[in-house]
Amino acid sequence: MFTGIIEEVGKIKNLAKEGSNLHIEIEAKMTPELKIDQSVAHNGVCLTVVSIKDYSYIVTAIQETLNKTNLSSLAENDFVNLERGMKLGDRLDGHIVQGHVDQTAKCIEVKEIDGSWQFTFEYDPKLNNITIEKGSITVNGVSLTVVNSKRNSFSVAIIPYTYENTTFKYLKEGSIINLEFDVIGKYVKRITELS
Repeated sequence: MFTGIIEEVGKIKNLAKEGSNLHIEIEAKMTPELKIDQSVAHNGVCLTVVSIKDYSYIVTAIQETLNKTNLSSLAENDFVNLERGMKLGDRLDGHIVQGHVDQTAKCIEVKEIDGSWQFTFEYDPKLNNITIEKGSITVNGVSLTVVNSKRNSFSVAIIPYTYENTTFKYLKEGSIINLEFDVIGKYVKRITELS
């Protein structure tokens, strides 16, 4: 379980294919605090730490994960948003995030608005995921509030702190991002479908 509050931006040090799996080595200041078997969200994707050395660690993404997320497009020296799993009893500063990406989306507009930024994303409506105005959404692991909710697109407003301390500063029109829709909204939607 995660909150969508990014702890650090890590740098991709190495990528190695083994069969259909991708071993991803990430350089991060938090590495000395990590343990083997620990869950860490990478751009919102929950992956298990399998190896640690100095200031880098390795996680493995299977084909299913690569098919459904933007991790397959990573390259060496790219940056990823990192968040360790939530501790029981911690404050929930963002919203309930599972680390299970529902689908990807494309950034279709980046607008600077008097010291902040508005990013607009478009996603495939065939998967029947929904956003609601002022509802929660996770973009590359970042907990955000939806504005301009439409059937297959939405926007988010990014304050300077979030812009500087996440990978939002690297996003541009055409960038592919990971989306995790609000888990409570997904349950409500499913219940109404079954009624």
